[in-house]
Amino acid sequence: MASPSPKTPPVRAPRGTFLAFLVASALLCGALVMVIEVLGSRVIGPYFGVSLFVWTSLITVTLVGLAAGYAVGGWLSDRRPDADWLYGIVLAAGAAVLLLPYVKEPVLRGSLSLGLRAGALASAAAIFFPSLFLLGCVSPYIVKIAAKEIRSIGRVVGALYAVSTVGSCVGTVLTGFVLIAAFGVDRIFQVVGVLLLALGGLYFALFRGRWWLAAPAVLALALPQQARLRSGTLPGGMRVTEVYRADTFYGRIDVMDLAFDEGATRELIIDGAVQGGMDLETGLSTYPYAHVLGVLPRALHPDGRRCLVVGVGAGLVPAWYERQGVSTDVVEIDPQVLEVARRHFGLAVSGRVVLDDARHFLNVNRETYDYVLLDAFSGDTMPGHLLTREALALAAASLAPRGILAVNLVAGLGPEDRVAASVARTLSTLFDQVEVRPLFEPGRRPFGSVEIVAYRGPRRALDREAVERFPVHPAAAWALPFLWTTHDWHRTGGLTLTDDHNPMEVMDLSVKEAVRRSIASARRDWDLGSMPR
Repeated sequence: MASPSPKTPPVRAPRGTFLAFLVASALLCGALVMVIEVLGSRVIGPYFGVSLFVWTSLITVTLVGLAAGYAVGGWLSDRRPDADWLYGIVLAAGAAVLLLPYVKEPVLRGSLSLGLRAGALASAAAIFFPSLFLLGCVSPYIVKIAAKEIRSIGRVVGALYAVSTVGSCVGTVLTGFVLIAAFGVDRIFQVVGVLLLALGGLYFALFRGRWWLAAPAVLALALPQQARLRSGTLPGGMRVTEVYRADTFYGRIDVMDLAFDEGATRELIIDGAVQGGMDLETGLSTYPYAHVLGVLPRALHPDGRRCLVVGVGAGLVPAWYERQGVSTDVVEIDPQVLEVARRHFGLAVSGRVVLDDARHFLNVNRETYDYVLLDAFSGDTMPGHLLTREALALAAASLAPRGILAVNLVAGLGPEDRVAASVARTLSTLFDQVEVRPLFEPGRRPFGSVEIVAYRGPRRALDREAVERFPVHPAAAWALPFLWTTHDWHRTGGLTLTDDHNPMEVMDLSVKEAVRRSIASARRDWDLGSMPR
């Protein structure tokens, strides 16, 4: 049997005041647990994407951390049932959260070699488990201490857990709806750490007279803020300048300028994956997929006058159509991406600019288009809810009689990589013609950009002269010969994707892991963290 702990001096405040402080502690700690969990996707996303595996890892680490904290906190509260220990744990949790901005980069880089699933889980555990474990210790401790003050233990426990859950709801909504878009991730972690230090310090100041323990919260406010935009020169001589950086509701956005002997380009990066690149002199895309999404539908239907682009990215695809005299509507879910496309890539369209989820837009749309282009990547992931039969039927309903539907994917064409085959097979249930054109040689590369076009009626010949007439950036011209090769294995391979059965997250796992390894390699070669400011 454990020996009784030494008696703690009584709190220097009325009992009601101290109980109110305990309730406030439960509310705040419950809220901050969810702030940390929701922010986790923004920490891990640039390295591992924002996929089902990342969210599974974050939820698992949160539940395990809290469960371990509940068990240890309950055991410790029986051995040391006094508030000094409780608020000492709160102070330790605050210190652990303040360390997160400094430990996350080394941990994430070290976890990349583990692969997409194991790496996401291991990095989430290493980064977030300590602070979540300490916050998990708080709830049983508060119950133990409150039970000493009030005899109705059932009511006390129920009320405290209800308050903690309300706090979790507030923290989740506040983080997802407000904080991430308004402040940087590192800044939010700093505020969370300061709040926990302030809570612990306030207890010791008000109820123990130890005012000096409030100092850590004040000192933490003086920690360095988010790093300024940086620039530097890579070993090969390329000059890299960070033009813009922000965390949005949907991902981490970076805009980078690259200067070298042949010229200068600007790239849009979301969650570590390049979403588009533009020649700063000509305004043309330096990546072939943007040209192909223009050239291929236009060559198959040269008389089109209206276009819908779902997913703006850097805005280079709608800009291409506008240069051809095609009035273009764009749909984008992230307002920050739209602003970046306008300010940093010169996006300007004669059609509508709609801020909406693409699935909702297609549900309510009554307009028809000659071209509908699906290019709605989030980092390295195409939202699966846009590629089911139900979603593609909505896109088909938005097409004029001779209209073309085009889909841009990053996918593999091997027997185990079934995403492109499944999307093509799903399209074949809605269209007479489905043509799959990979912009790489399947036998020589495991994955790459895959362009799929679908339309009604007989097969149309691709006019070589029309293709060669369109302007293409020299850096992207290598991909044009691939337009003459199509694949039709979707007739027998893949699945018909539906809202009920859509396992895209696991179907292209090997491709996702390969993409993330490629991003990791680029990060090692292009580490802005080591560049001078």
